Amino acid sequence: MSHLQLFFACLAAVAALLVLLELKTSRPDGALVQVHPYRQVMWYILPSRNESVVYFDKYLDATELLAYLDQAKDKFDATLNHVLVAAIAKGISQNPTMNRFVSGRRLYQRNALWIGFSVKRKKLDREAKLVVAKQRVEPGMTLQQLCAAIEERVGVERSGKTTYSDREVGLLTKIPRLLFVLAYPLVHKLDYYNLLPASFMDGDPLYSSAVISNLGSVGMEAGYHHLFEWGNCPAFVMVGKIEERPWVVDGQVVPRPILHIRFSYDERIDDGLSAGHGIASIQRVLENPFEELGCLKDDGSDAVSLNSPPEAA
Repeated sequence: MSHLQLFFACLAAVAALLVLLELKTSRPDGALVQVHPYRQVMWYILPSRNESVVYFDKYLDATELLAYLDQAKDKFDATLNHVLVAAIAKGISQNPTMNRFVSGRRLYQRNALWIGFSVKRKKLDREAKLVVAKQRVEPGMTLQQLCAAIEERVGVERSGKTTYSDREVGLLTKIPRLLFVLAYPLVHKLDYYNLLPASFMDGDPLYSSAVISNLGSVGMEAGYHHLFEWGNCPAFVMVGKIEERPWVVDGQVVPRPILHIRFSYDERIDDGLSAGHGIASIQRVLENPFEELGCLKDDGSDAVSLNSPPEAA
């Protein structure tokens, strides 16, 4: 075989490999969604999440929420963080198109509901390292069950044991800069062509349905969060502290405890109308936790599923 023949044979092999890669649509974390060509064009015009981000502001009356947390503490260990995870999980469940992501200029429906959340490695320690954990919300899970699962997960983060994120970050920091510059786009390409294994994504909180950062837990206001280009998380939720503000009730201005939440959302997964419906669902849960979450009766008869389809919600 001549050099020219060898060159064309290699070129044909590369072309065949690229065609095979383009034909691979399956992923371990989601199923391909067929959409209108108009939305497909968006993935080329807006190839990155931060080019596609939409911001939403929401102020919520936290009167019922505070009363609920006060009663729940006598039944099980429920905190504002737990309720935030539950509310966002329920809002996404009732609006399934919010549980999608764009990868490789294709749209996928995530095959499970994962919520990431920030947590201090040492409780009530301002100097402690802040880490992001992720929790799967199983079908039929209630708030009480979610609280137990989150506490188990947080216990691992605070145990001093090396977690998946620790190993991932530790490995990256040990790689020389030149190799890291080469490795980072390689991982992106593997993700683009759906070649990353499930084990790589399962422990990474940026492969989640949404991530919550509760700055109110350290007495701060909510800001707008960017969307990471790593992973495939399409939404970030920033939560500020609850503080008394003027509120209009029945035409009268009265003081109420108000919770400020800011959402950053990748519009490519669905339009702003769907995001608005999802945020309205989250607001409904947070402002009506007795009905939307329950779990306060001793016989458990008021427990409400967090991960139910819209028709059963």
